[in-house]
Amino acid sequence: MKAIILKKFEELTKSSTPVEARIKIFEYIRDIPYYLVPQIGDPSEWAASIIEAHKGSCSPKHYLMGILFAKCGIKVKYATYSFKWDNQAVKYPDELKKLARDCPVGYHVACKADIDKRWVLVDATWDRILIKAGFPVNMNWDGISDTKNAVISFEETIHESLQGRLDFVKDKRKMISEKQAAAYVQFIQKLNAWLEGLRNE
Repeated sequence: MKAIILKKFEELTKSSTPVEARIKIFEYIRDIPYYLVPQIGDPSEWAASIIEAHKGSCSPKHYLMGILFAKCGIKVKYATYSFKWDNQAVKYPDELKKLARDCPVGYHVACKADIDKRWVLVDATWDRILIKAGFPVNMNWDGISDTKNAVISFEETIHESLQGRLDFVKDKRKMISEKQAAAYVQFIQKLNAWLEGLRNE
């Protein structure tokens, strides 16, 4: 495990009860500004880089959560939620609405954590400021109950390991057409710019 991850773990969990520790981990990850990138890359590198860059999407956020929760002794599975960007309760600008229609199916990921012998959905995707644009931000997590899913999904797939999640996404990406891929890149650029504008208002 990289030193930067260990250091962050110690900062977040020092002098905390088990419940306080996981809440602090959740809130830290949630409040990393959401920023979408087209490539996943090496998850071990992403877990460190999201701390350094202080921005990232659902994948690196929840890969980091999985590592930090494991350090707390919490077992984690990864849950993939298939969704469409144009079917979300978000107040997109008109240009983004149009681009979202041409995007391929998305594969959102969050953690399922074994808390008190129950698999609990822990979703830290959207940072707090995005609530004003209709994003379902998870505020005031109690460290025990399910959070809201970050997306309106039409299918859930549970992965017993991180590798299972990575293999799943790799296979799904093979089915994306060149036209969809190009539309998605354009959507990413406009979405990131819009979210940055929301934070700077």
